[in-house]
Amino acid sequence: MEAVYLCLGGNVGDTRNYLQNAVAMIGRRVGRVVSQSAVYQSEPWGFNAEQIFLNQAVMVETELEPHAVLEHCLQIESELGRTRSGNGYEPRTIDIDIIFFDHQIISQPDLQVPHPLMHRRNFVLRPLCEISADFVHPVFGKTVSQLWAECDDKSAVTPLRFHQGNQTDSVL
Repeated sequence: MEAVYLCLGGNVGDTRNYLQNAVAMIGRRVGRVVSQSAVYQSEPWGFNAEQIFLNQAVMVETELEPHAVLEHCLQIESELGRTRSGNGYEPRTIDIDIIFFDHQIISQPDLQVPHPLMHRRNFVLRPLCEISADFVHPVFGKTVSQLWAECDDKSAVTPLRFHQGNQTDSVL
């Protein structure tokens, strides 16, 4: 079994529902969901958007090969309404990124693991820290918590709690 760390996010439509459905689909298709972070609210990264993002990190135990995990994640995105225009960063219903695939280093045109920008993104590091702060980045040799402490991205990433009626409030 391999430990796969994924970061999920979106900002179009009922994002909370998309996250829940994506985690359930990942559990059925990719492997057993061992842990998942709280859901976090974050500002758009790399582009301007009116809607805020919701993000979450999950750790999955899988017997699949990296490209099979990627294919399942892309299929889940598509089934949950994700469309890609090819114009870079843009609003989306759901995005599923492979952050780590155990301690493997993969450098192929369609798959880069560890995710090449994860160490620059507060919205990835904060939820990932919640579920695996001591995981060591196989390229940088630093833990996730060290990468988060050193991250230059200081954008707001706030954990959420959910109430009846699908309203969200920040956790203090």
